[in-house]
Amino acid sequence: MEQKYSLDDLRYLMARLRDPDFGCPWDQKQTYKSIISHALEEVYEVIDVVEIFDFMNLRDELGDLLFQIIFLCRLAEEDSFFNLDDVIHSLTEKLIRRHPHVFPDGSLKSGFHKKLNVHLSSVEDNWEEIKKNERKHMGKAGFLDDIPHALPANKRALKLQKRASAIGFDWKSSAEVLYKIFEELGELEQEIDSGDNSCIENELGDLLFTVINLSRHLQIDPESALRKANRKFTMRFDSMEKLAPENDITKLSQDELDEMWLLVKSLE
Repeated sequence: MEQKYSLDDLRYLMARLRDPDFGCPWDQKQTYKSIISHALEEVYEVIDVVEIFDFMNLRDELGDLLFQIIFLCRLAEEDSFFNLDDVIHSLTEKLIRRHPHVFPDGSLKSGFHKKLNVHLSSVEDNWEEIKKNERKHMGKAGFLDDIPHALPANKRALKLQKRASAIGFDWKSSAEVLYKIFEELGELEQEIDSGDNSCIENELGDLLFTVINLSRHLQIDPESALRKANRKFTMRFDSMEKLAPENDITKLSQDELDEMWLLVKSLE
């Protein structure tokens, strides 16, 4: 039976790649910043295979993502900041601390207690309270201080809204948010008529922020919803290309494109 490599083997491989004398030139020149771009790319590739249930490739994509984590840990270890063991220890401590309903003794070795009738909402409330105490301990006084600015704008908007909702600053229902969307649309129309691009951008941002708020109230991930819309558009457009004369969609008029789009939709 083929021997399987372990996490320790992967760490050894990483050290060999980074060896200043005998390592790989590409790996030697990488920095925190360069690896971040690769890590983001790998995250999106994991998302792609999960959303199409391509579990044959999920293993490989998770491996690629894990390698970016190992790489960043190696860079930090070389700079004497921390190593992978420190990351695992810190993560385990944090998860134990944030799950007192599972580890009531505050230890990984906490015994299995009788299952408590804990509701999801109370778990989420407790999670936010624990994170609030952690923020105070880290010296982050502002309620929104620890929400990363580097997040994609839609993800950050969602986190901001969830955090504000935790203290009661929120719409009471999705119907109220929907009404706000119509209000924002009206304001956007006014600014479009004015022709002031700066004001148009502001109102468009308000509209997008409110649409994300609606998705949160409907318990739909806006990023996932938009990715599905992108895939649907791509599939329909591909079908239009196949139906076009000589598969050349560029020769069609606007009216012909519209008619073909409606035809493709009707065939779904």
